[in-house]
Amino acid sequence: MSHHFDTDRARDDSRLNILDMYLFEGSAPGTTAMILTTNPDAGIFAPLTLHPEGLYAFRFDTDGDASEEVAIKVRFGDPYPMDDEGSQGQDFAVVRGTGDQVKGDAGEVLAEGTVGQESSGPGGVRAYVGRAAELWAADAFGFFTVVNGLFQEHRYATEAFDHKANLFKGRNNMATVLEVPNSMIGEGTVRAWATVSLFGHAPEAQVYRWGLPLFTHLYLSNPATPELPDLYHKTEPSKDQANFGEAVREFASIMSRYAGAVEDPETHGVMVAERLVPSMLTYEVGSAAEFNLGRFNGRPLATDAFDVMLSLGAGTAVSDGVAPDASRIRRAFPYCGVPYDDNEQAGMRPLRELIGLSY
Repeated sequence: MSHHFDTDRARDDSRLNILDMYLFEGSAPGTTAMILTTNPDAGIFAPLTLHPEGLYAFRFDTDGDASEEVAIKVRFGDPYPMDDEGSQGQDFAVVRGTGDQVKGDAGEVLAEGTVGQESSGPGGVRAYVGRAAELWAADAFGFFTVVNGLFQEHRYATEAFDHKANLFKGRNNMATVLEVPNSMIGEGTVRAWATVSLFGHAPEAQVYRWGLPLFTHLYLSNPATPELPDLYHKTEPSKDQANFGEAVREFASIMSRYAGAVEDPETHGVMVAERLVPSMLTYEVGSAAEFNLGRFNGRPLATDAFDVMLSLGAGTAVSDGVAPDASRIRRAFPYCGVPYDDNEQAGMRPLRELIGLSY
């Protein structure tokens, strides 16, 4: 539930639901790897294809203005039958746009491939789209107990994570994985986010954005402002301070006040808002990624971002007692988690249904 099912559109079509984004140093010298995950419960309750009118993009701000100067975009063709058993294939192309080409699907083609197979392009570009193990770990029932406690009961629910149940254990998603030379995204410090836009028979329309874990589910969770998550997904980071700065500040003030661990909740709220807004992953190109209370520098696959984001809001250490299954992570490209097989997923209930029960 980093961003699982946080809008009506995401619940209606999980192919448009960006779950997570990861950004870290590639295994090939001088490269950066980036991963975008979608399709919660891929293979059992969601398709193994992406939206053919969806434009899936990694966007990079290279000059600090919270707008993209570089966009690396993945566009997909229509699914086609592979066999008599209903399996589908799908082709994709990876495109890099700068300047006037950051919007839409224009730009230099970096690689082309087929879902489920690794592909490569000139200059060391590598691409993969396929089913992967879910690496987001969270006690979702405990999470919503915390949020409901803050806004309905005006307290910090210290008992929320007593049962230590990872709702995401054993599930798969679809991972879009790219590895590109560092020169293609910039040098020094960049700031990154991911989007999905619909771009087919109508003008391009951004329908989903990911910038930081739990940004909508947690920091925009105040029931007094239910319109903010949808606004977030339709806008870009340059608008975040005006749209969400006050909401993030107020949330962190409320959470830290009820958690009782900081002397000045209002100052804590200001500090958190300054760190999270605009909502982007900061990354020093070519460095080791880390995502913890002390520093956000990209995001490696094994980090327990759930605990980090709750601890930041509360102003004290928070742990739900569960963590990503790091044993599934590949050491080399395509990095994403080895997917769970049918036997490992036997009897699993839909994540969409279970998260709905948590509200």
